[in-house]
Amino acid sequence: MTAVTVSPKYQVVIPKEVRESLGIYSGQKIQVLTYQNRIELIPIKPMKKMRGFLKGINTKVLRDKDRV
Repeated sequence: MTAVTVSPKYQVVIPKEVRESLGIYSGQKIQVLTYQNRIELIPIKPMKKMRGFLKGINTKVLRDKDRV
């Protein structure tokens, strides 16, 4: 686990090993969430890179008998 320092402008630097492992690049948008007293940073991927990410998902859904 790597610790970072918050600058006077409330900025942090994402460590190089984290950026490389997640494929984060300069100018990329990142979603910021607070969850149970912590901050989560989620990289937003371009739609072109999302193509096929659901390949192989099970689409069989059990439905009520009165539903089509």
